[in-house]
Amino acid sequence: MSSTKGKTTMGKGTTPAAASAQRTTAGATGTGTKAKKGASAVDARRRQNRIIGVVAVAAIAVLAVGIGWTFLSRPSGSVAAGTGGAAMASSQGTVEQGNGGQWTTVSADTLAAMLAKKDFTFLDVKTPYIGEIDGTDLYIPYTDLTARASALPADKAAPIVVYCRAGNESRVAAQALLDLGYTNIINLDGGMAEWTASGRRIVDKNRG
Repeated sequence: MSSTKGKTTMGKGTTPAAASAQRTTAGATGTGTKAKKGASAVDARRRQNRIIGVVAVAAIAVLAVGIGWTFLSRPSGSVAAGTGGAAMASSQGTVEQGNGGQWTTVSADTLAAMLAKKDFTFLDVKTPYIGEIDGTDLYIPYTDLTARASALPADKAAPIVVYCRAGNESRVAAQALLDLGYTNIINLDGGMAEWTASGRRIVDKNRG
């Protein structure tokens, strides 16, 4: 008996029983080979899935570390760029042209909303001192801004909000800040007079 291309033929002297046994053996051998190939394919897919899983976990870990570093490197109490109070001025304020630059004028209501997300230096420039809006960082008379420039933010792009009693002195202060190189200046329209007219109060911290 011989086998050609998977077919089993009966040779001389081969009994039917022997031929049947040979066919069974050949079939079993073929089945075993297919099973081994199938198992190998399954193992390969499992290894591939494990590799994909490891890569995915590593990518997630790197992303998490990056996000964590971003938040840790941000100064305490700071607000993400583009989401703080100063960003409101560009959408709700009025641009005024100065000499060599410009500033944005905002209403008392807009300033109140900005203070809820404060991310700017808040500067009272009224002289003499008559009180201030709560949350003010610095009191520097508008006539002294150039002489006391070292008290201002080192970053010339940092937002600075200025105000006075009625808005006139703060406009002069805004120009002085432009002259000092600042580029993100915001002025309170109507000053403290407008602030109190909107139902809000002035506090006295004896800075004069």
